[in-house]
Amino acid sequence: MKLSEFLQGIIKDFLIIFASIIIIITILRQIYYPDMAFDLKSIYILIGFSFISALTGFILYSPNQISEKKMRIKIAIHFFTLEILLITLSSIVGIVKSGFDISILALQIAVIYIIVRLLSWKNDIKEANIINEKLKTLKKNENE
Repeated sequence: MKLSEFLQGIIKDFLIIFASIIIIITILRQIYYPDMAFDLKSIYILIGFSFISALTGFILYSPNQISEKKMRIKIAIHFFTLEILLITLSSIVGIVKSGFDISILALQIAVIYIIVRLLSWKNDIKEANIINEKLKTLKKNENE
């Protein structure tokens, strides 16, 4: 994969992560804290966390093809790095203060991670189908 394509993926992941966080927090606030509003500082913190989360995607980057097993290992390392990094930053910033807060944050990170991975997987399948169709067309034209 070219670095430019990977950077485009990082930007796409940033936007997906940010949107997912906003949606999840909005729903949770409607349920538990309906009078609480987003302030500008919260938005900047969410942007920062989304950006850091997207940047950790470099763990997954490989200029050459790697096996599925190695990619799964990279995904696991990426997930745990992301969990540790975001929970640590949240503790430093003062977002989480108790074990329960940490557990909720870890669950939210996992849900958002799954959403991003599923959307990326769906996009990869779509691209693979396009490539397969082009290969079929090419092969058909060669046989004629």
